[in-house]
Amino acid sequence: MRDVSDMDLLSGIDLFEQFGADDFRKLADASETLELIRGDVVFGEGAEADACYIVADGRIAISNRSFDGRESMVAIMEHGDLFGEMGLFDGLGRSAEARALEPSSVLRVPYDVLRSVWESSPELLWSVVRLLSQRIRATDEALADAFFLDVTGRTAKHLLELAGERDEFEIPITQEELAGLVGASRERVNKAIASFLRLGWIEQNERAYRIVKRRELEIRSQ
Repeated sequence: MRDVSDMDLLSGIDLFEQFGADDFRKLADASETLELIRGDVVFGEGAEADACYIVADGRIAISNRSFDGRESMVAIMEHGDLFGEMGLFDGLGRSAEARALEPSSVLRVPYDVLRSVWESSPELLWSVVRLLSQRIRATDEALADAFFLDVTGRTAKHLLELAGERDEFEIPITQEELAGLVGASRERVNKAIASFLRLGWIEQNERAYRIVKRRELEIRSQ
């Protein structure tokens, strides 16, 4: 059986919330930890899918690339986040690339062991329905943001997401990656950040930022 930390990581995943102790032991025994350095690719877009992953430490970028090499970052996964599960349900290849943004550890959970748990206890599949509903809601929200929010609004929203509950934070990605996350050019995102600095909503010290007026940022992100 894997160590206790793996069991804790697995038990914190919403998709597995109805699993019993034996199910978690089965998952833990079949899982393996991958140690990554910045730039390591967990899987590429279009690759065959046979496992999902949970972030134990570090940050993983989920992104797509256009035919000319431009990157659009879809999400940043942090401790306790699950990714790579879509292929488990549709049997298709990876819809995006997963890449380490910094030294990271991820727990690899093979699809086969998950299928065996659900096949033996189909009532547990309600958690799958809930997960897919959450994904649809997140997609709807992203589409609404792209339609209703300008670049400045989307930049404010992503800065708040990167900060979380903290007032002092660092942006763990490059300017190009942040621009891909916002869905705009680097120049326009930098212009938006410069406006927040000028207004006194945030302060900057190299890559470190401090939120001074959170409420103003929240209003601008709506």
